[in-house]
Amino acid sequence: MPEISFHDLSKLDAAGREALLRRSETDLSGFVEKVRPIIEAVRTEGDAALLRFARDLDKADVKPGALKVTEAEFDRAFTLVEEEVKEAIRFGIDNIRRFHEEQKPEAMWMKEMRPGAYAGDRFTPIRSVALYVPRGKGAFPSVTMMTSVPAVVAGVPDLAIVTPPAPDGSVDAATLVAARIAGVETVYKVGGAQAVAAVAYGTETVRKALKIVGPGSPWVVAAKRLLGGVIDPGLPAGPSEAVIFADETVHGGLAALDLLIEAEHGPDSSAYLVTHSRRVVEEALAALPEHWARMTEQRVAFSTAVLTGAYGGIVLTPSLEESYRFVNDYAPEHLEILSTDPFAHLGHITEAAEILMGPHTPVAIGNFGLGPNAVLPTSRWARTCGPLSVTDFVKRSSIGYVTKSAYAPFAKAAWTLARYEGFSSHEHAVSEVRNAYLPKGA
Repeated sequence: MPEISFHDLSKLDAAGREALLRRSETDLSGFVEKVRPIIEAVRTEGDAALLRFARDLDKADVKPGALKVTEAEFDRAFTLVEEEVKEAIRFGIDNIRRFHEEQKPEAMWMKEMRPGAYAGDRFTPIRSVALYVPRGKGAFPSVTMMTSVPAVVAGVPDLAIVTPPAPDGSVDAATLVAARIAGVETVYKVGGAQAVAAVAYGTETVRKALKIVGPGSPWVVAAKRLLGGVIDPGLPAGPSEAVIFADETVHGGLAALDLLIEAEHGPDSSAYLVTHSRRVVEEALAALPEHWARMTEQRVAFSTAVLTGAYGGIVLTPSLEESYRFVNDYAPEHLEILSTDPFAHLGHITEAAEILMGPHTPVAIGNFGLGPNAVLPTSRWARTCGPLSVTDFVKRSSIGYVTKSAYAPFAKAAWTLARYEGFSSHEHAVSEVRNAYLPKGA
């Protein structure tokens, strides 16, 4: 068995501990420089650049005029996907829709702050959003489900999916099935940094969007970073990452099984088993070969690279409290609490984008349709933001209304502060100057 990266937290200095918190996307400087010319080419050449990059970068044969998926391609996808897969997609979308319907804010609320003075919020859909669905290391209809459903629930009128094409120029059939069932009928055959540039600037075929959401490779993350002044890049969702937190009440083989879930996404993923139990560590190490024996060669290669590299492995902590501390410092995208009493641990963990609790809630169930969104902030951004939600597809406007009877005390307070801060127009707007313009008795 390959040598799994093992870290005894009690023996690490501050620098060693800090190194464990890094992700593959922590330093994007190399990607940023490679992405710049791609963005500029799309901005200046439009579709011609997208077709060239499809050929050169994606090794895909996309014909001129075929960047957009046709209705016939959608229809054909439903004949290609097995009924069992379609049912799983419908099951997941139904749960995801139910969850996000509950999450949807009321269109407007107003409260009386003081007699005759009202304030509140109004929520309206963003006019256009692009949904990025990756494909490089596999096909992800689940990402289509997670990005499309909340957008449709939010009522975004102009939705489009961008996703890398296959070598024959097609789009993954299950992705098209998921898109149509969710309610999205516009799909473009373009991925990577060029997809972000296409929806940021617009091309002859690809409609410009105000925002882009969805996970992607460091190339996609770098493009979002560079184009942040042109398009809203959405929450920072890069390569997959997970922490499997296990206490002494579970078998280490179970922890090893779930450790592989996110590790198999690709060699740039991050995955750690965190436990204070040496028995759990030993059982996990013993079980890994059995689990690998059941996996495909590609997924074994990906997960092995992660668990033997700098961004994954096993972390043995000196105590339960130190496990909590490490998890909070790491702020993972996905967190599993493997315990027969997971709620006993929940209150100690505040920094995680998704928390799945107990031995019957593996990340796989969260990824494929429990309901909560599985598009999550990575690279420690869980410290300041949360999962993709309906609120990512709406914008909030503050509403205020002051009646004549309530005006005087607000005007007096505003006049006093405006005078103190030295803003003459603010001061005059709530003075006798205003009163001269108001109709008598109004």
